[in-house]
This record gives sequence, structure tokens and C-alpha cells, in this order.
Amino acid sequence: MRRAVCPGSFDPITNGHLDIIGRASKLYDVVHVAVMINQSKKGLFTVDERIELIRQVTADFGNVQVEAFHGLLVDFCKQRDIPAIVKGLRAVSDFDYELQMAQMNNGLSGVETLFVPTNPTYSFLSSSLVKEVATWGGDVSHLLPEMVHAALTERLAQQ
Repeated sequence: MRRAVCPGSFDPITNGHLDIIGRASKLYDVVHVAVMINQSKKGLFTVDERIELIRQVTADFGNVQVEAFHGLLVDFCKQRDIPAIVKGLRAVSDFDYELQMAQMNNGLSGVETLFVPTNPTYSFLSSSLVKEVATWGGDVSHLLPEMVHAALTERLAQQ
């Protein structure tokens, strides 16, 4: 069984994330989405909320498993016998950082990293940017799955 992981904080999941996960789901039998927990960052959504949103928007793929993880990604991979990490690259600037991470991960555990070029439609997209634009009233509905946009709108209205 071919397995891979798509890691991230997904706060919230965007259409760019969903594009990479969907493309990975066509290449692998099982795609694990690892919602990485970063204690030093306070997310807009809780980890459990992010997991539930991701499960809902990836349900149609049929081969995506979503769970939280705290620690090194290579440990997540070792524990689940996952030999590959799939990462989307938006720009050359992403490559510099991601290459270092890929080399470190491979050196630590032998896990390979596959880089997937982001769909040009989403080349500028990040969760942080979406949250910032939405906070100031900008329309981000075309950048998020519908249910994620509704959750974001509701969360921002509560603040």
C-alpha cells in the first residue's frame, strides 16, 4: 500500500491545501493529513475544529485520513510506516526552506519528500493571508471550501 503524508497547520484549510491533498490522493493509496500542533502559535481554530473541517472537505477523496500530531514529522511517518511527505510549492522562496526540511527529514529517517507545484490559481495563497484579508472584510470565499468559509466568517464575527 502506497502511503504519504501532507503536513501543515491548516488554520484554516484553503483551496490550495485541498488541491495538493487531492492530487496526492490520486497518487497514493492512503494520504494522511497531519495537522501539526505548534504550542507557540495560537490558532484561530482549535486543532479539533481543523481536523473536523479537513475531514469534511476531503471526504469525497475516499482515501484521506486526518489526525493531529505534535513533534517531529519524521516520527509521525515512522509510527505509521509512511515513506513519503508531499508538499506544495508556491514559489521559489518556498523551495529554499522546504529543501532544507526535506534534506533534514531524509537524513533523520530516510523519508522522502515530493514537491508538487501549486496550481497557479493558488500560488499566492496562505492561511495567514486569508485570515488577514477576511478580518478586514475582504472577500475570500473563492479561496476556501464553502463550509470552511462559513466557519471562518462565523469565527471572525465572534471576535
